[in-house]
Amino acid sequence: MKNSFESKLKRLEEIVAKLEEEQTDLDASVKLFEEGVVLSKEMSEKLQEVKFKVTALKKKGAALLTEPFDAEQNTQDEQ
Repeated sequence: MKNSFESKLKRLEEIVAKLEEEQTDLDASVKLFEEGVVLSKEMSEKLQEVKFKVTALKKKGAALLTEPFDAEQNTQDEQ
């Protein structure tokens, strides 16, 4: 089961909090750091994917805006 972006972010915040605690031993800190790096990479990839989709949608939207606004209305009026 894939975790959502939000759950990964929450887990990353938990990891950061644990790493900031002085009681965390070195071995546990290293494991937490490794998990955090993996989560960070996955989240970064997801953000890039979303950015690409938004950019594509903006381009598509801009192309739609370049068409005359009333062109569709004129064709309906003619029928």
